[in-house]
Amino acid sequence: MAVRRKPQAKKLKFELTKSAIAGIAVISFCLFLWMFLLGVWAGQSLLLPSYEKNEVIAKGSVKKIGPLVIHAERKAIKRAE
Repeated sequence: MAVRRKPQAKKLKFELTKSAIAGIAVISFCLFLWMFLLGVWAGQSLLLPSYEKNEVIAKGSVKKIGPLVIHAERKAIKRAE
């Protein structure tokens, strides 16, 4: 009686050089960086308050109060001589 052999599954094999691996790593890094920056940009736009929805209206006259903007000033540093 002959023993039946199991059909062997074909194995998939990748052969890459060091430069190909480095290229894939650089492309992956760029994609991850792009997704991170896109996420930060989207998060910043979601976290900013909408000033149009939060309008303050005074009785009698319609008055819109815009966002408060504070500009930093450079202070002169006095040196002890």
